[in-house]
Amino acid sequence: MKKMEENEKPAWLKRDAPEIEALVIKLAKQGLSSEKIGLMMRDMYGVPKAKLFGKDITEILKKAGINQEAQDLSNLKKRAEQLEKHLATNKQDKVAKRSLHITKDKIINLSKYYNKGILK
Repeated sequence: MKKMEENEKPAWLKRDAPEIEALVIKLAKQGLSSEKIGLMMRDMYGVPKAKLFGKDITEILKKAGINQEAQDLSNLKKRAEQLEKHLATNKQDKVAKRSLHITKDKIINLSKYYNKGILK
């Protein structure tokens, strides 16, 4: 049995690159994050990796002009909002204050990471 190369398209996969790009754009317009798009493509459409076709999901979305915030950054922002709401009613909660401080630092560091161009 022949061993498949890492970037080689499987023989059983019947979809081609334009079809994959259209599928990624369609799922992004439905409001899904790039992480969810990858899972949907794997589970529902049988595409193991979009990168097999030359571009990964974020490159396809960038080419199409669709800008998405990273899922991890948006989750941290939601967490900070929840902590601020909690601290509005529970001013003496020192553990929550510390957690808010740590979460805000994570947001700042992750924003710097994305702005450096590492994941652009």
